[in-house]
Formats: sequence, C-alpha cells, structure tokens
Amino acid sequence: MKISIITVTYNAEKFLEKTMLSILHQTCKDFEYIIVDGASKDGTVEIIMNYELRITNGEFSGVKPEQFRWISEPDKGLYDAMNKGMELATGDFVWFVNAGDLIYDEHTLQTIVNVYSKAPMSDIIYGQCLMIDENENALGERHKIAPKHLTKKNLLQGLVVCHQSILVKKTIAPKYDLKYKICADYDWTIRAVEESKVSSYVDQHISKFLIAGVSSQQRKRSWLERFNIMKREFGWCKTLWAHLIIILKYPFTKKY
Repeated sequence: MKISIITVTYNAEKFLEKTMLSILHQTCKDFEYIIVDGASKDGTVEIIMNYELRITNGEFSGVKPEQFRWISEPDKGLYDAMNKGMELATGDFVWFVNAGDLIYDEHTLQTIVNVYSKAPMSDIIYGQCLMIDENENALGERHKIAPKHLTKKNLLQGLVVCHQSILVKKTIAPKYDLKYKICADYDWTIRAVEESKVSSYVDQHISKFLIAGVSSQQRKRSWLERFNIMKREFGWCKTLWAHLIIILKYPFTKKY
C-alpha cells in the first residue's frame, strides 16, 4: 500500500513548514509526497526547495528523493490544484493535507496502514479530525463527527467526514467539479462514497485542520452550493428537510 499525500498551497509561507514536517516525520514511509503550488509570490517556493534539498541530503530518515515531487504554476483555484495533484499521484490512495493542516501525529500513517492490512478491499479509509488555530492550539472536535459506518445517506447531514481525514483509492477518486468554488470537496466525497464498496473507519484523529476565518459572503455561497449538491443527490424533499434541521440546530452548534 502506497499513499499519495498531496499538499496544495498558495502564499502559505507562514504555515507550510509545519505541514511538511508532519508528513516527513511519519514513522511509516509508505508514501509519496506531492506539493502543488499556485505560483506563490511569497517565500513558499523557497521553503519547498529547501526541503527538497534536505530530503536529497538524507535528513529525513527513510524518505528518498523520489518520494517527493512538486510543481509551482498558476491554477484556477484550490480544486483545480487538487485535480493536478491527483494527476501526479502514483499511490494506491490519495490523501489531501493542505498547507496549514497537519497529520495528527507521527504514528498516524502506520495506524492507517495497519487498518488497511486488516481490510485490504477498502476503497475509503477515514477517521476523525481535530480543529486547531494558527498556533496549533486544539479547538476541539468538528460539530460533525465522522460516523463509524460511512454511507451516502450520512452525507445528507453535510460533510460529516473532514476532507483532511479521508483517504480515497485513486482508481475511484473523481475529479473535483470546478463549478463549485467552496463545496467541491463535499461533492467529491459523495461521488467517492457512491463508487466505494468497502470503507474502513480509523477510530481516532488522523488529521488536524486549521480553522481560518470565513466571511459571511463565503458562508452564504457555501450554503447555496451545498443545497444544490444535496438537491441533485437526494432530491427536493430530503434536502429541504435536512436544511430545516440544520437551521434549527445552527444557533447551538460550533461554526466549524
């Protein structure tokens, strides 16, 4: 089992190094690491080149130079860059850990491999996610907790699995639909779950997700995109009912 870990970044010199270290320090080395940069204008590319040199010099035990690749070029946004990452990937599974996000701890990848060894027919492997701030302080769980048995029906509640805590077999992983600017990861997850036959649950945190500020305009667009995706996948009645429940619960839930 080889996992393609993909980091998408743009002008992220403040956060990228921590993300890279969380990957390069994994005790399990059955991965390739791909960085897709959107032609950053800050020091992001210099950081990537420095780590490329450090990997070549053998600073990270067990990580070979051929396990690390990167590109830096203009793109059409986050999801276009993520599509590029999948095109570059050669592993059995793809896992997006974008700039600012972290793999939970240095043993996480080994835990995932152990889960897969017990269920080698798995198309999806997923777990929980811990929310963090810019200083890596824990903010707690997402208000949506990943279920122990993942089905398409679960996704009527929204993106119940954090995108940084789901690995999808490359042979079934769909392309991100670029017509969605905020919720393409929700659409992607639904389509991946539809294609999967076996999902395996990792009963622990497998990622840390950096909470960033979301404007009210972005939140409104997110709701609209999600509504349209749900309407397509589940129909009008179920979508309206699900949103009624979401609206009623909204004042009492965390906003992440």
